[in-house]
Amino acid sequence: MAMNPVVHFEMSAEDRARMSKFYNSVFGWKTDQLGADMGHYVVVETTETKNRMIEGAGRINGGFYQRMEDKSMNYPSVVIAVEDIHKHMKMVEKAGGKILGKPMEIPNVGTFVSFLDTEGNRVSMLQARKK
Repeated sequence: MAMNPVVHFEMSAEDRARMSKFYNSVFGWKTDQLGADMGHYVVVETTETKNRMIEGAGRINGGFYQRMEDKSMNYPSVVIAVEDIHKHMKMVEKAGGKILGKPMEIPNVGTFVSFLDTEGNRVSMLQARKK
């Protein structure tokens, strides 16, 4: 079976401005808050990029989403790249995981869906948009 790499991380934030200031001042990360159409998601660059693509192998960028009332959704998560998200959704369920909601299209990025693994960890998958 082909390996599917971790390509992104996600965490929640109650106050996005405070979070941005913290990670910029402590780690030098760059943040970019997206608009309402993207849920005010904050994209985080933790490493050198060119056109938002990572320059070095073995590095990932991430993002912060608005903290939710449902505490089970506020834990750090990783995003795994897959070739066929629908195939992997079936594989997750067959292996005992639970898909959370329906896949969503992220403009200019690809198709994204979250799931719970067999240990209750929230994880996500991303099928990159074909260029």
